[in-house]
Formats: sequence, C-alpha cells, structure tokens
Amino acid sequence: MDFITITIFAPKQQNFSMYYKRIIDDCLTEWASRQEHKPLLLRGARQVGKSTAVRHLGEKFKYYVEVNFEKYPEYKALFQENLDVGRIVPLMSAMSGKPIEADNTLLFLDEVQDCTEAIMSLRFFKEDMPGLHVIAAGSLLELALEELPTFGVGRIHSMFMHPMTFDEFIEACGEKLLLCERNKASITRPLPDPLHHRMIQLIRTYMLVGGMPEAVREWNATRDFIKCQEIQDDILVSYEDDFAKYKKKADPVLLRLTLRSAAAQVAKKFVYTQVGSDYKAAEVKKALEMLIRAGLLIPVTRTNADGLPLGSGADSSFRKILVLDPGLMLRLLNMSMGDISQITSHILTSSAADLVNRGPMAELLAGLEMLRYQSPNLRHELFYWTRQARNSQAEVDYLTVHNMNILPVEVKSGTQGGMKSLWSLMHEKNLYEAVRCSLENFGTFDYTDKEAGGAVRHITTCPLYAVSMMTRL
Repeated sequence: MDFITITIFAPKQQNFSMYYKRIIDDCLTEWASRQEHKPLLLRGARQVGKSTAVRHLGEKFKYYVEVNFEKYPEYKALFQENLDVGRIVPLMSAMSGKPIEADNTLLFLDEVQDCTEAIMSLRFFKEDMPGLHVIAAGSLLELALEELPTFGVGRIHSMFMHPMTFDEFIEACGEKLLLCERNKASITRPLPDPLHHRMIQLIRTYMLVGGMPEAVREWNATRDFIKCQEIQDDILVSYEDDFAKYKKKADPVLLRLTLRSAAAQVAKKFVYTQVGSDYKAAEVKKALEMLIRAGLLIPVTRTNADGLPLGSGADSSFRKILVLDPGLMLRLLNMSMGDISQITSHILTSSAADLVNRGPMAELLAGLEMLRYQSPNLRHELFYWTRQARNSQAEVDYLTVHNMNILPVEVKSGTQGGMKSLWSLMHEKNLYEAVRCSLENFGTFDYTDKEAGGAVRHITTCPLYAVSMMTRL
C-alpha cells in the first residue's frame, strides 16, 4: 500500500516579498499592448491578487497612478458633479501629483465598488480618452454592478481573476524546474517515480495552504500551516465584514451561514434546508446566488449531456457548490464543525488512493483547476452528469468540452472498479473519450463496450497535479 509518512515535502524557500507570476499577467500585457483598448474591469473575490497584478503591470508604464476609493474617499468627490473624464483626469493628476497621459500612464481605480459613479465613468474613458490605459477593480464588485442604472455594455472589457492555481503555487514555491519536467510528461512518457511522488506531496501542501497569495507568501516564509490558517481566517472575516455592506439585499447572518454550509456540503447536491431551519428556501437561494456572483462560491450544474452546449441541457435546481479555494474551504469547515485536525491528518498521511477517494478535496481541487486554466476573458461554467432512476443511480463528477465533443472527467483512483458511472455515461451518450483524474501517474487504457458492438472507449489518466495539461493529453 502506498502510505506516505507524516513528513511532507517542503518546497524550496523563496523570497516571500517577490512578485509571484500569475497566468493573467500575459493577458494583462496583451491588453496593454493593443493599439485600441477598452477600459478594463478586473473582477474576482477579495485578496486573490488583483491589485498586485495591476501594480506589476504598472511597472511597464512610464507613469502609474493608483486611486483607492476605500483608502482615499476624497477622490469620490471628483465624480460627483458629472462624469466628464476630460474634467476629472486633470484633477486626479493634481491630487495624485503624477502625470496622467495617454499611452504613458496606467490609471488604476481600486476598490471601485465604493464609488459607483467611477464605475459608470469607465465607458466615457473609451469614448473621450481612448489612448489612456484604465483598469478598475474591487471586492464584491458584482453586487455593486447590479445597482447601476447603466454599465457601458460594449465599451468595457472584463477579465476574471481567481486564487492561484496549483501550477502558479508550484512556481511560487521555487519549483519551476519540477514544473517543466511535469510539462514534458505524457501518457507514453510518465513522470519518473521520485518526481511523481514529489508532485503528490505538493498537492497535499496545496490542499492546506490553498492559492490565496498572502497564505502562499506566508508558507514560503515560514513553512508553518498554523500561520497560514491565521491568514485564511482573516480573509474569511474580511469576506463576512463585506456582507454588512449589502444588508439591504440579504441578511448578513444568512450569507455567513450559507457560505459555511456550502463548505460542509461541498461536492454534493446543495440542499437549502441544511443552511438553517429559520430561513425559507427562497431566502437561502437568494443568498447563495449573491455568494456565487461575488465569486466566493462556484456552482457545478447538472446537465443531461445530450449535446452541446452543455448549458442547453442544464438543470439549475440540481447544483453542487465549490468554495473558491481549498485552504479557505478547510477553514470554513473549522468554523462550522470545530476541530478539523482529523481531516488535516488525513490529507497529510493517507495513501494516494485514499486521499482521492475519501472526502471531497480532490473533486473540489479538480473542478477549480479545470475552471482556472480557461481564458480569463469569460465567465466559465462547470457541469456534471447524474442519473437518478430508481435502482440505477450514476454520477460523473465533471463534463467539459474538447474538440467540439463532450469530455467526461471522473475523479478516481485505480484502474479497477469505481468506474461504472463513467462507463454508463459513455455508453448512453456514445462517447469515445474520457478522463480519469487521479493521483496515479500519466497513462491510458481502453474499454471494449460489448453492448455497443465492440466500440472502444478510451480513458486518459490525468494526475490531479496536471489538470492544466488535461486537454492536450
């Protein structure tokens, strides 16, 4: 049996003050290099690294001007009289003491949810100052956007940012060479066993540390899980503090209970009644939708998988809910369940097979990774398949699309057993390709479907630490 000792692999220590490269950096650079560019709205939950990424981009410009409406509320007055950016920009330049010039300056409007007029002004930057590079970002921004009477459709470009992916985490931990070796692997050339086991160790670490940049920075500086957990708790408290700003839309207590219940129900069909007996299902549903729009929770919607697009056969009354980050999910469980040392011990010491097959962590991680390696220019969705017929229940964890075909993804371990749902889906929908995402090494195997005249179903084994490689495998 493949048991691992409690001593886990510690990545090489890094200078924790350095900038951690993010996937979105290339997209931001490409946006900045366009001759014609719209103002950019950078969207995502609090503390996923939006401001840091923009400041990093600002190093490429001659001038960088950052206006934080939460820290410096006096800037709000500039937008009160009217939204004439020809008037606003010179005043902003005078207040900041820095030139704001077309082509030379990156203007960053941070915590812009605190000044809805500034959000509304973005459309006029496109019309009246098209040469100026403008980025706006904020926390719980999606909820602020709902309150706007107009929002510059077609004149503003959006990008969506998430916590650090596993690949970003590895590189931040100083393991770029290991990442390069993994990227060379394939189904015919799996990783050498020592490197395979090191990647599994890193997955264990990532499950606990997660991808919030501040927690990753603390891990690199101290190798102390407890200190990382303190940062994660502070982040969750900041999320809950934000809820009070939107108490006219939903009860802050209900938002907090819904967030914690989502962690307890993760990777299972979400049941409204488990949130609290004092609330009606309609109230819980409204709170859940707010948390989804805020980017704190990610829905995985059931689809019948009858064709493309997957959303055409979706049933939103059947949804599983993922928390935006594995480390934060564990802290939410600790808040709602108390001591989770048994879960932590399981992550650190269980065999690779048990780590995947017991508990929701592997399924959560696979789903988040599948979502985050897609283009940040769109808001993407996750889907799963289930059959609820009496005495014939079946479920496949995720469905995605590759080469204009439905690609089922099952989070499993081992080549024998536990694959009945996957075989059933492939047989019913006549699918020939699927992925088993596990902690096995890279590989592949075929299954002959005798009931379908000997049709060969092809399964690719994608390690959980290589979800970014899934489609090219």
